[in-house]
Amino acid sequence: MQNNTGKSNQLRLFDLTMIVVGLVIGMGIFRTATDAASASLTPTIYFAAWITGGIIALCGALTYAEIGSRYPVTGGYYKIFAACYHPSIAFAINCIILISNAASLAGVALIGSEYLSQLIFAEPASDLVKSLIAMSAIVVFYFVNLAGLRMSSQTQNVLMLIKIAMVLVLICALFFPGAPTSALPSPLSPSPSSFSSLLSSFGIALIAVSFTYGGYQQSINFGDEVKDARKTIPRGIFIGILMIIGLYLLVQMAYVHIIGFEELKTTRGIAAVVAEKMFGPIGKTIFTMLLFLAVLAYVNVLLLSNPRVMFAMSMDGILPKIFASTNEKRGVLTVSLTVFAAICIVVLFFANTFEKILGFTIFLDSIGMATSAATIFILRKRTKNLDGTGIYTMKLYPLLPLVFMAAYTFVGISIAINTPVLAMTGLAVFGAFLGIYFLVVRKK
Repeated sequence: MQNNTGKSNQLRLFDLTMIVVGLVIGMGIFRTATDAASASLTPTIYFAAWITGGIIALCGALTYAEIGSRYPVTGGYYKIFAACYHPSIAFAINCIILISNAASLAGVALIGSEYLSQLIFAEPASDLVKSLIAMSAIVVFYFVNLAGLRMSSQTQNVLMLIKIAMVLVLICALFFPGAPTSALPSPLSPSPSSFSSLLSSFGIALIAVSFTYGGYQQSINFGDEVKDARKTIPRGIFIGILMIIGLYLLVQMAYVHIIGFEELKTTRGIAAVVAEKMFGPIGKTIFTMLLFLAVLAYVNVLLLSNPRVMFAMSMDGILPKIFASTNEKRGVLTVSLTVFAAICIVVLFFANTFEKILGFTIFLDSIGMATSAATIFILRKRTKNLDGTGIYTMKLYPLLPLVFMAAYTFVGISIAINTPVLAMTGLAVFGAFLGIYFLVVRKK
């Protein structure tokens, strides 16, 4: 793959930064504030979860920045498991990641279609119509990605600027009259709850927050498709995650300011509610349309990222060689892109079970994040020859990766305690993929 894309197709710093922001800022920022608020016993826990989530994301961003700098290969998120652990672990975790990403893409596209259908139809649209709208969005951006890496990244830049503009509009709500004072309890107000209940509340809130902050680790999948990868990857991740932290915290303040903390726990469509309070029904309509464009940005970036994992698995002989088929002129992984888009469309037929799928994939993501971050300890030993050659090396090592790993272990434990059935289901699926590897792939 290294020679398949010309210099004109390579991603630059701005492109990669927008990809990082696109990977992280999905629909979560417009939804999970309600979930985090309902889990939080006090406003203190709510804001502490968002601040903690930002710190964890920064620790993870810096860890993945060094991993990507020391190991800049296409499909890096898969390669790092195969190189540092065992191909079976790489196969099992990455199959789960691909399926969960496809489900996430399909679910988000469906949510976007629900918003858009409210503007198109006077009566509530049927599930079939919503699914067709979501499928159409996936098909459109499938063809955008077929046009080439440069075309898809430029489209991503435009869509991400629209999404960032939406977030900035929400932040502007801080300058509008807010909710009644009675609806805004002091973040410092004491709580009579026990320490264990406060810790449990914080853990559950952190699950939604972690999901909202997640995604940036996939940026290492682009590897040598990035111009001057050893410098550009860490810079792009670092700049992108700092932008996200600042935007997220300001948005949460805006939500609480306009809606009120207690009301936020039960409010649905929070972004549209804020827009309506700021600009009236017309503002809500415009914001809903922009929200659908934001969904398209998320669809595009996952279609851009995930086929590269399938390419890496094919190059290792775990997936059939056909998944490595590439249009050399455009730098497009044609078969992998087509298969992933097809999986997304198939998942749409089962979108009504998306929340259950999301539950066990978040649990598995916690395992994947902790174990992939741990590879920095292995890579540092194996790539000592790169020290002093200009590659990115994080400061405060090994504290930052240890904090990141501990945080995701805590999130995984919180999910297992609160939804043990989903956790057991996730482990069973992971075990099934391990079995497939040893019974089919390894034998082959």
